This record gives sequence, structure tokens and C-alpha cells, in this order.
Amino acid sequence: MHFELFLIIMAALAVAVFICLFFVEAGYGKFYDRKWGPAIGNRPGWVLMEAPVFITMLVLCFVSDRKTDIVRLIFLLIFEIHYFQRTFIFPFLIRGDGRMPLAIIFTGMVFNTANAFMQGGWIFHVSPAEMYGIEWLKDPRFILGTVLFFAGMYINIHSDSIIRHLRQPGDNKHYLPTGGMFDYVTSANYFGELMEWVAFAILTWSLSGAVFALWTFANLAPRAFRIHRRYAVEFEGQWDPSKVKCLIPFIW
Repeated sequence: MHFELFLIIMAALAVAVFICLFFVEAGYGKFYDRKWGPAIGNRPGWVLMEAPVFITMLVLCFVSDRKTDIVRLIFLLIFEIHYFQRTFIFPFLIRGDGRMPLAIIFTGMVFNTANAFMQGGWIFHVSPAEMYGIEWLKDPRFILGTVLFFAGMYINIHSDSIIRHLRQPGDNKHYLPTGGMFDYVTSANYFGELMEWVAFAILTWSLSGAVFALWTFANLAPRAFRIHRRYAVEFEGQWDPSKVKCLIPFIW
């Protein structure tokens, strides 16, 4: 009952964040703003922000009496593959000397810790003991979700690579990313990430996964909308905003 209430609160907060982010611009990345206060480099910022979820998931597994369940360990592996890349690889691929506000880092750490309790809490502590038997690996939900997850991860990593290679060292100009899923959405990296967590909700068939997918959309959709609007002005005539959508191909 307490866990269900926790999920309801998290879902309500996601809706509130979604609305707020259309009025408040999160000051990191291309929208970095000094008004957000003290900042540190992007590389340590990303590590600090993402590490809590990676570590907390491992702890929740270690203290569980279900830590030897094969299916649950596969869920953990899938989840941690994403966050290993996001915590220990992605930050060190970042080019330039961008900065990230400590306020953004702190809020990210808080959410990531809460999300670890949502996902790890469900998988290793709250879900019915018999729910994820070995037969789950043959379930269409698991198969479909797993395929979509790794497809989304590929899109996310490939799109990040396209963005990183838009500029040569010392070049400060802005360029329109093209190729891959950028031919369909202006925030292809965000689409890939959203696809991953929708897929994770499917492969675990859990409300906790669905709430995380909702949070992902709530966090990324307003930012994708701002990027789309900015590109429409900055690269007017270079692309057709009616054909290249914000976040979801052919839809929005």
C-alpha cells in the first residue's frame, strides 16, 4: 500500500514537472543559464547526477532475498547497462567545456535515487515472488520490450554521437543535426531514451516502469518542444518543421 502511494505521488509530480517545464527552462546543455547559480563542468556533473541510480539499484538487489532470481537479475542488467553508459561513458565523450548548475545536479540526484527505489523496490522487494518465473523470458511482453529497449538505446547513443560531431574543435557555430532519427524528430536522442523506458515498462509489465516512462516524457517533451521551436527560427528554410516532429516520429 505504501509503495502504491509512492508511485501515485511520483506520477502526480511528473505531471506537475511537465507543466512547469513549459514555463521554466531547465538551465543545462544548450540552455545553460548562469541564473541557476553555481555550476561545475558537464563531465563531473553528469557522473554525480547519474551515479545514485546505478549504485542504489545494486544495493537494493544485494539486500534482497530475490537477488538470485534469474529474471530479476536480467531486469537489473538491462537497467544498469543504460546507466553504466550514461554514468561512466557518456560524460567522458562530451566535447567542449560546458557547465552544469549544481541545482540541476542535485535535483537529478534526488529523482534518480527515487527512481531506483521505484524500479528496484518493485523488482526486488514488492512484486509478487512468483510473478517473474523463468517462463517470463518467453513472454511476448519481455521479448518485445527487450528488443525495443536496445533499439531505443542504439538510437539514443547514435543520436548523441551525431550531435557531438557537428562541430570541429574550436568551432562555436550552431548546426542542424541530420541523419538517423534526426530526419524524423529534432530531438532524436530524447526519442531514443523515451523509447528505452517505455520498453522497460513493457518488459517488466510494471506500474513502476510506467511511472518512470511518464517521468521521462514529462522531463524531455517540454525540452524537445523548445529545441524544435529554436531550430525553426535558427535554421529557417533548411528543414520543414511540419515534417520533422519534436519528439515522436510522425505524431508530435
